[in-house]
Amino acid sequence: MNIKNITLAATLLIAAGAAMAETPYPPETPFVSTQTRADVKAELQRARANGEIAVRNEYPIVRQADSRLSRQEVQSQVQQASSAKDQNLYNGA
Repeated sequence: MNIKNITLAATLLIAAGAAMAETPYPPETPFVSTQTRADVKAELQRARANGEIAVRNEYPIVRQADSRLSRQEVQSQVQQASSAKDQNLYNGA
């Protein structure tokens, strides 16, 4: 009796697996665009003109912040900060 039950359960599992194997997941749905080809091209041109899209796969696009300081001013600030850090290290702070 147990062999019949095991055989029946195995057959049902195989049949269920075969039935599930034929259905795609996730269900395939056709893509329907809401824009025309001309609209997409115009949007692409606008994005390129605004610098929102890299032309040569230069991702990620990182924009450098504008600075009002000269290179010499920045270097002097770095030197002051490093000397203050060194003084704090030597003073035990």
